[in-house]
Amino acid sequence: MTGLDERRYAAHIVRRLLGERSGETVADWLSDEELERRLDLDEVLRRVMDQLTSRLGADRGTLYLVDHASQELVSRVAHLPEISEIRLRIGEGIAGRVAATARPLRIPADDELAPIARRIDSETGYETRNLLCVPVLDQGVVVAVAQLLNKRDGDFDADDQQRVVALSERIAELLDRTSLSGQLRPTSRQPLAFRYNHIVGDSAAMQRVYELTRRAARTDATVLVRGESGTGKELVARAIHDNSPRSSGPFVKVDCAALPETLIENELFGHERGSFTGADGARPGKVEAAQGGTLFLDEIGELSLAVQGKLLRLLQDRSYLRIGGSRPRKADLRFVCATHVDLEAGVRAGSFRQDLYYRLRVVEVCLPSLRERGGGDLDRLVDHFLHQFGRQHSRGELQLSDAARAALHAHDWPGNVRELQHCLESAVVLSEGRLLRRGDLRLGAGPAQPPGSFRSELLPLRDLEAAYVEHVLQLCSGNKSEAARLLGIGRNTLLRKLKKS
Repeated sequence: MTGLDERRYAAHIVRRLLGERSGETVADWLSDEELERRLDLDEVLRRVMDQLTSRLGADRGTLYLVDHASQELVSRVAHLPEISEIRLRIGEGIAGRVAATARPLRIPADDELAPIARRIDSETGYETRNLLCVPVLDQGVVVAVAQLLNKRDGDFDADDQQRVVALSERIAELLDRTSLSGQLRPTSRQPLAFRYNHIVGDSAAMQRVYELTRRAARTDATVLVRGESGTGKELVARAIHDNSPRSSGPFVKVDCAALPETLIENELFGHERGSFTGADGARPGKVEAAQGGTLFLDEIGELSLAVQGKLLRLLQDRSYLRIGGSRPRKADLRFVCATHVDLEAGVRAGSFRQDLYYRLRVVEVCLPSLRERGGGDLDRLVDHFLHQFGRQHSRGELQLSDAARAALHAHDWPGNVRELQHCLESAVVLSEGRLLRRGDLRLGAGPAQPPGSFRSELLPLRDLEAAYVEHVLQLCSGNKSEAARLLGIGRNTLLRKLKKS
């Protein structure tokens, strides 16, 4: 979503937020489809604050998010031409105090004793005269703070405060329906970081993916997304579409691996009436359905050579024929393709056309495996899925034991993020109690290991011990006396260690 589309989207949100139709919830004014979009979250929030600042006659506005891991407020959306970011300790300045007390504050211009964070004014060279600051609460927890500076026609009044308090409830609902929600909980272990809605990760490898996604989205170039199964290729394809000039058009997916060769051409191009037995009427294909938007061809390496040739003509000429048709049809769409197979090997083997290969990889985005993303991204994904599935299955705020987390870090994740997602959803659904233990995790088989062996990445000694104790207990089918014997410790000592994990 770019340019005018972003402004209209944000204006639409703010009209609702400011109460033009009272008594609504976020579900009334933002559809599930809109909330599921892989939008650049900074852009959406920035446009919301732009609109709010303008409508309330303020000079500047800032939306701080609460980073519980560092106990700071972080300015993710702000009018800050002088510096890139503001960080305030909880309790520091007006915004920090609002975060600490969960109460709004309104500071008039003549209040010389107000605890304004003047170090920020000193860094920016900007003088704060008056301000309005309101907490954004989710189930009693401060997840953000909205702050407006220097009202142009006097001080902020009680009506302004009431409007922004009402707005803060809607912002909380908006944040709650995004992938930011899990990061804004007090239990979050990782520093706050995000880019695209529903894509979680902050590793260097993912930062490269985000930058390529941003650059690709602003153009109409064909994009090839590559990566192992389960790495999130479709999420990136949708992010490219949702942040592009074609975002208001359709996003149409074709799974090339799921369709037999005899049907794939019909699926793509459609057919005319009478073109084959049973063709009682004309039928448009996915190319036609994607007009004005994006056609996503998943697992494009599975296409036959015959269909590859027709796809090449479509990419070159932006025209196609329905099966049985004689009139060329124009295709006004953008192509994003994905594959987990080695296309270069296919070219060498003669199973994939070299000319099509070069046509597809105008922009190439390579997704890292979960193994390559590091422990920080794994922890972010674990916390995100636990929060998501805990709410989805009415399991509340579930916690993960240290031993269970260590076991997740020790696993190889051959199925990548998809495997992790399914593993955690199963644990959330089937576990008893609020603490998920090592035994609640159904970890698939990784690389072959000798029976009874224990594998782990580098971990703190306490976490490694907890994971190993759980491992030995599983080998003993839960028999604590036998596990204690194998570990060379007393049964009571084992019970204490299990309680700590």
